Amino acid sequence: MQDDYPATVRVRGLVVPDLLLVLLRKSRWNHPGEPAVARVMPWFHDPLDFLGSIEQMERESQSLDRLIQDDETAELFRCAREPTATGAVELPWLDVDRAFFVAVAQYAGDDTAIALDYRAIFIVIKGA
Repeated sequence: MQDDYPATVRVRGLVVPDLLLVLLRKSRWNHPGEPAVARVMPWFHDPLDFLGSIEQMERESQSLDRLIQDDETAELFRCAREPTATGAVELPWLDVDRAFFVAVAQYAGDDTAIALDYRAIFIVIKGA
């Protein structure tokens, strides 16, 4: 891994957060252990590999484009691309143009990953 990233680093055209770059540069973006993952994501059971470089994130995230090549696979994995969707891609679907993987399944076939999601999420709170 290179020591110094340029001022703006992108994966799939999305700016990588500064803190993630610092963690990568210091080799500190790594798996925190199963108990720590279970505390923040108790529903997540598959073992993960944290992607330790920008290059790995770029390479692994290319699979997002393959997931939307046919409607059946896209629906199975809840992935869409906004220009071809009927509207904004909303949760629980993932807009493949506004996300990239930072961790992937340790075992092939588990088909799980953790992605940074760059969609703008707006919450409207209605007064009583």
